[in-house]
Parts: sequence; C-alpha cells; structure tokens
Amino acid sequence: MGKGIKAGKKKRPGGGSFGGGHPGGGGLSSQQAQQMRQLQQMQEQMEQAQAELEEKEVETTAGGGAVAVKVNGKRELVSLTIDPDVMDPEDPEMLQDLIVVAVNEGLRQIEEMSQSAMGELTGGLNLPI
Repeated sequence: MGKGIKAGKKKRPGGGSFGGGHPGGGGLSSQQAQQMRQLQQMQEQMEQAQAELEEKEVETTAGGGAVAVKVNGKRELVSLTIDPDVMDPEDPEMLQDLIVVAVNEGLRQIEEMSQSAMGELTGGLNLPI
C-alpha cells in the first residue's frame, strides 16, 4: 500500500501550519515587527520623559503667599515655607488648611505636567501612566 494521505507532505521546522504564513512558523510579519519597534521606541521615550519629570519642581502658594511649597516630579514635598505672621496659636486649623491647599495644588500641577507629557508621546491613546 501507499503512504496514504501524508504522501508528499514534508514537515516544516517549527511545527505545523501556524506561523503567520512564514516558513519555520512563529515569526512576526514585517508590519508586526515594525509595530514592536515603535512600541519599544515609545516605551523608551516614556521612560525618558518620566525621568525628566522627576527632576522638575513646582512651587505653589496659599493664603496670598503665607504658605509656599515645592513639590517635585516624584510627587514628593520638597520644601514648606510658612510666613510667621500666619501662625496664630488661636487658629491652627487655618494654617493646616493653607498647607493642605498649597500641597494639593502642587501635586495637581505635577500630575497635569505628567499627563501632558505622556499625552504627547502616546498621541491620545489614553494609556495608564
């Protein structure tokens, strides 16, 4: 008898017929390879932008300058300055509120800078940071 249905077929290295149509199977098409390179390049640019953001600082104030804070791109409070005239022992809540307002504004500005920088890189893909 003959070899039946398998006659004349050769087995491909890499196994089977799944491989995107490329001999050897498992390979990427040139379009997929290009997309992978673009993604890797975007990732490198995002890492560079993040490193640059971490070096930046913003200064914000509250209470007409009575409280000033600096926040860096790592979202850390770097400095806090309080005008002694605003330190009222009878009203500590006012000072506490001014500090909270100034710090939150600094953090908001850093977040806005981060979103803007990443938005430029991702072209509005709305990827998480």
